[in-house]
Amino acid sequence: MITTDKTAKEIFFEVMANPQRVPFGFGNKAVLVNVDPQKAYTRTDLFKTAYETDPNQLDYVNQLARSFRQLGWPVVWTHVAFLDSAEDAGVWGTRTDTPDSLQNIKYGSERAEFDERVEIDPHDVVYTKRMPSAFFETPLQSLLVWHQVDTVIVTGGSTSGCIRATAVDSLSRGYRTVVPMECVADKHESYHYANLTDLHLKYADVMPVAEVLSWLEARAAEQG
Repeated sequence: MITTDKTAKEIFFEVMANPQRVPFGFGNKAVLVNVDPQKAYTRTDLFKTAYETDPNQLDYVNQLARSFRQLGWPVVWTHVAFLDSAEDAGVWGTRTDTPDSLQNIKYGSERAEFDERVEIDPHDVVYTKRMPSAFFETPLQSLLVWHQVDTVIVTGGSTSGCIRATAVDSLSRGYRTVVPMECVADKHESYHYANLTDLHLKYADVMPVAEVLSWLEARAAEQG
């Protein structure tokens, strides 16, 4: 095992600067999957469980969503919510039991609500998920088959949890997977950058959101 005194952030930017890294690349058609931009995780002024990495994260996500809609491509939003009994959280909800605990994000609660800053269109798709991956026990896979997409672009949080799980599941299902780096967030920069590094090396293309927006603009130009 290699050891180092470098921070996770330093290692990440070294990896990103490596010109030898071969990207998976974009395919022909993409879906935008926005993972859990809900108040429990975005409203740092309200909840201890919330976090912010890039203060413009939700603005970038909205820009991506508008570009997808212009192309007629699917936009998906997920959020976490559980029954009053918390039985649908399973073993994941057994480690703690405080007002801030995962399983206490209840249906209809403020913690389960989407952040007011995200722009959800009536034609967008909204799923409730109960486990880390946006694919697990949701209709997401069927939606992607229907839309014949080959690329999944993932935003939201947390980088080390639900983003990573969704990206790994995406690749495992044969999709090219893209993580715009300004569009994901985590509680601590160590977890955030360590997982971005791992995702970029193994499971996804981590890139600036500007590159994703440029690709979408080029596709829109092709459509005329």
